Amino acid sequence: MPTIAVEKYALYKALGKNYTRDEFDELCFDFGIELDEDTEEEQRPVVDGVKEPPQLKIEIPANRYDMLCFEGIQLMLNIFLQREKAPQYALKAPSEVQTITVTKDTARIRPYVSGAILRNITFNEARYDSFIALQDKLHQNLARQRTLVSIGTHDLDTLKGPFTYEALTPKDIKFIPLNQTKEMNGEELMNFYEKDRHLGRYLHIIRDSPVYPVIYDANRVVCSLPPIINGNHSKITTKTKNVFIEVTATDKTKVEIVTNMMVTMFSQYTADKFTVEPIKVISDHNHETRQVPNLDPRETQAEVDYIISCTGVDMTPQQICDLLKRMSYNASPSKSDKNLIDVQVPCARADVLHQADIMEDVCIAYGFNKLPRAFPKVGSTVAQPLAINKLSDILRQESAMAGWAEVLPLILCSHDENFAWLNRKDDGTTAVRLANPKTLEYQVVRTSLIPGLLKTIRENKHHSVPIKIFECSDVAFKAPELERKARNERHFAAAWYGKTSGFEVVHGLLDRLMAMLKTAFVTREEGLQMTDAKDMQYWIEEVDDPTFYEGHAANVVLQVAGKSAVIGKFGILHPTVLEKFELRYPVSTLEVNVEVFL
Repeated sequence: MPTIAVEKYALYKALGKNYTRDEFDELCFDFGIELDEDTEEEQRPVVDGVKEPPQLKIEIPANRYDMLCFEGIQLMLNIFLQREKAPQYALKAPSEVQTITVTKDTARIRPYVSGAILRNITFNEARYDSFIALQDKLHQNLARQRTLVSIGTHDLDTLKGPFTYEALTPKDIKFIPLNQTKEMNGEELMNFYEKDRHLGRYLHIIRDSPVYPVIYDANRVVCSLPPIINGNHSKITTKTKNVFIEVTATDKTKVEIVTNMMVTMFSQYTADKFTVEPIKVISDHNHETRQVPNLDPRETQAEVDYIISCTGVDMTPQQICDLLKRMSYNASPSKSDKNLIDVQVPCARADVLHQADIMEDVCIAYGFNKLPRAFPKVGSTVAQPLAINKLSDILRQESAMAGWAEVLPLILCSHDENFAWLNRKDDGTTAVRLANPKTLEYQVVRTSLIPGLLKTIRENKHHSVPIKIFECSDVAFKAPELERKARNERHFAAAWYGKTSGFEVVHGLLDRLMAMLKTAFVTREEGLQMTDAKDMQYWIEEVDDPTFYEGHAANVVLQVAGKSAVIGKFGILHPTVLEKFELRYPVSTLEVNVEVFL
């Protein structure tokens, strides 16, 4: 969870009370956050002859983006303590709304942009520091180190609208970066910040792209080069009165969430409190024009019976609504259904996705420690394993009793290990890829258990042969027809490594497992004739598979109620496969889908 440091007595002043440590710790616990540290009694650094004021370090739930700064923490706690009402955010558009025109080429690098203007804002040193710190926290958390979203903030009085959001070649972008004095183009900027401890880690996001995103004002002054750095021309200070916020992203949802977080937290410092000036985004590539940000609360509903059943407290709809007001919601009993509550979720509460989140906030407002403790009203129950897990345990036990050792490799592997090293081709519709793999070793979710077994043998070659290992675990496949776009499948696999091929040993293990599963072995001819048989039976048939040595591999075919299907393969691995996995002796493998036996 993110840890936010706030000035202790400034927060106590905002909350209207000087708390003891225990009192504030209890308040944090009641609200669902945690006081991690109070630095008052610790050795604090001295800056310019003045000791740093005591701080409270508070752990915030990772999904509460609205509490990543002093402003959000004090606002939410004041509403919880019923010292303030939930703010009503409003848009106040001038006669001429500022615009950002998005060119078509931005779709190649960073297609989405949003923004807003905070008019007549009053900064002091603490507010300015909090403003910058919130950007950093959002960049680290929700924005995934700026890969999804990046924020640029500018002194609007130094710029002139309308603005344009473009994508140009690096050499065509020239400006003076923030806190620098020398003008640079895109290539020079990349080389300049290559070894910078702070900005160097973000360069990879756009460095290899043929075009870089850039925001210009009407005079072709560069506002920013997202997601790397702002221009020095529009640098904000504590004297800035009008702030132009621009947010660029690769994710359409998150760009709006981040924009809302920035303006809702700091619109409390504008002359017209909680009021934001919108801007208009004009997209050339899809001919769309929209006004941003959207600060309207989201309309949803929650079931009274559901909340009562989860809390164990018999509450009326109005009582539930009153509790929700302490958590910054606007809620009222539904006029159409007595079992429903109409809830308005604030634009800053992006963490609320389901009525379960609303129920959780009801529990916080009521007090978790006040909830009644009781045994479930259902009778005694006896747990039992899922059928697939019970079957897997049976296969593990039988294999172990047959003298095979179980291994548990990782479910992630490299793309080559899953395909090229097994002489298999990736058609792009099978393996689930990681969007941003940290190492080459973990690029895809495995579609076969064989790579893990071979890597295990490779790392244990110093042991005496033969090595007999097995695994019974999940593999994953793409499934576009499903909501989650992927599916798991339970497989059993075994590998023999020794001075002989071990083909007959692997075949024997297959026969043993099939016999244990009451699946009779028949010839292919017999199986095709027994179309009316109710019992399961199986046969093997030769297969030409590049993973295996030619003429030394077979499909395992299962027939149930006259319907047959290939459920796996076994055979002697091809010498090129052994070479890729650095194995000197022959290896025979077996892999079957065990879910078909359920």
